[in-house]
Amino acid sequence: MRRFPWILTLVCALALALLLSLGVWQVQRLQWKSGLIAAAEAAAAMPPVPVMQAYRPTDEFRSVIIDCPGLATAPFVELQTIEDGQAGVRLISVCPLPSEPMVTLVDRGFVPDTVSARPPVQPSTTPVRIVGQVRMPPEPSQFAPPPEGNHFYARDHQAMGRALGADKWLASPMIFATTSSNPDWQALRPHAPPAAFSNNHLGYAMTWFGLAIALVGFYIALLRRKLSAPTPSGETEKSST
Repeated sequence: MRRFPWILTLVCALALALLLSLGVWQVQRLQWKSGLIAAAEAAAAMPPVPVMQAYRPTDEFRSVIIDCPGLATAPFVELQTIEDGQAGVRLISVCPLPSEPMVTLVDRGFVPDTVSARPPVQPSTTPVRIVGQVRMPPEPSQFAPPPEGNHFYARDHQAMGRALGADKWLASPMIFATTSSNPDWQALRPHAPPAAFSNNHLGYAMTWFGLAIALVGFYIALLRRKLSAPTPSGETEKSST
């Protein structure tokens, strides 16, 4: 008499449960990530408000209005980057927050490497009003080269603040300008980069569910082969006696 493969069945059942749970988890992650993307798009579409009404991590992607004294000629650091296949730098300066002892970093925009000129740097208190988007700075990459003077290769929020003499009073959210601090200088392209949300959870879910289907097919084929295999002659003779 052929024995039912209980051990094989138990192992396959546990593996199937694991694969299905991973697939369901990825579906839940997909719903969560889709909600984040929808919330970011909705926040970005809202009309701009004065900066202190939406200067919190929970208000990320909100458009704000801020007056920055002397921003057009403020000191800046450069962040090496590539946008739309074009190499260049983003100019980043400090702006004091109104009615606060803190300052924020303002990403003034992108300048392609084909442009060697830079805005003048000189003391000024002339206010510059810009519209920008509140964003939380990303964690700096551990593999990026170290900065060279005021030239950075990764968006290191605290290091940029130190380079600009504002590390002790630097607030965490930063502002990406969407209007120009130097409207007479067309080389500067102010804009906020798209939200860096990776949303591959549907593909991951399909992978786990596909592996679960393959496992079921493998188990059925192996079970049919085992149950349909001829009984060894020794077992037949033993059973007949």
